This record gives sequence, structure tokens and C-alpha cells, in this order.
Amino acid sequence: MRKKDRLYPWEAAALLTLCALLLMGVWARGRQEALASRLIRLHVIAASDSAGDQAAKLAVRDAALSLLEPLLAEAGDVSQARDVLREALPALEETARDIAGTAARASLSRESYPTRVYESFSLPAGRYLSLRIVLGEGRGQNWWCVVYPPLCSAGTEEALSAGALDDGDVRLITEDGAGYELRFRVLEWWGELTSRREEKSKQ
Repeated sequence: MRKKDRLYPWEAAALLTLCALLLMGVWARGRQEALASRLIRLHVIAASDSAGDQAAKLAVRDAALSLLEPLLAEAGDVSQARDVLREALPALEETARDIAGTAARASLSRESYPTRVYESFSLPAGRYLSLRIVLGEGRGQNWWCVVYPPLCSAGTEEALSAGALDDGDVRLITEDGAGYELRFRVLEWWGELTSRREEKSKQ
């Protein structure tokens, strides 16, 4: 090999680091997609940031969780939970309108989320099926968590032990440590990178 064809040590180290990040990104993306296939997020968006509208948002959240908890108790998997939520959309809209005193829209759609750290678990960035409840013009701060399994309305340990998530999913969202934090950050970077590539391909 000619001298000019050889990699400098710093070039080799940079290449190895890039390869490691890419492999970790592929791993993290696969784990996130597997996790997302078993979760349904809840996203409540306030009409505005006024104190009254923010209080209404939280009241709608509480009412929605109370309404859905008994309905989702019999759901054996995410597909059944999705069907339950779809049937409950009119009732959720009516409840939200009554509480907030404004227009309300409830829908099921896929949304992109950043990494989110809750009291006893974390969720990696990515796209998730979401129950969206938009109050008024939906210009206020939002609230999000997980409606299925009910990680935010029931005790987390109880919800995690119900069987909706496998052991790998549970470890992914509940274990602490720099390793998991790094993987979540790599997943955010990977999502941003792939999103840019998708946008360029559409141009």
C-alpha cells in the first residue's frame, strides 16, 4: 500500500466512531419502532397559554384518562386499544368541549416526539400512534404521555407488568445510565438525519 493511501490514526479513529454511531443508530431505531408498535401516546393541546386554557387542558386530560381507563382495561393488545379509542373519539370530543367551553377535536394519527423523561420511565424520540385532543385553536403548550398501556393513569409498575410490553421494552424505558441516555440521543440524531434525507428526496 502506498503511503498516501494509508489512513492517519485520527482518521481511522473517526471512521470507527462514525461506524459505531451508525450501528447504534440502526439498533436504536429498530428498538424504538418495536416499542412504538406497542404504545399509544396521548397528546392534549391547549387552546392558548393563558392560565384558564392551561387549567382546562389538564382538566380535559384527567377526564379523558378517567373515561378511557375502564374502556381500555379489556384491550388485549395495541390493535384492540386502537379500536377502542377510535370508537371513543366522539365521546372524548364532547367531554372536552363541555370542560373547556371551546371547540375540541379528537383524532388518532402518527406524530413525531422528542425524547421524553417522566418520573419513573423515559421514551425515546420517534414516531408514535397518538390520541390527539386539540382544544380551540391549539396554540397553547401541550401535555403528552402514554394512554396504552396506561403508564400515566395507573401505577407504572402495574402497567408495565400487564404484558403489553416485553422485557426488552421495559428495560429500554426504565433503566437508568449513560448508555441508555446516549442511545436515546443517537436516536434523535438518527431521526433528524433520516428526516432531512426524506425531505430532500421529495424535492
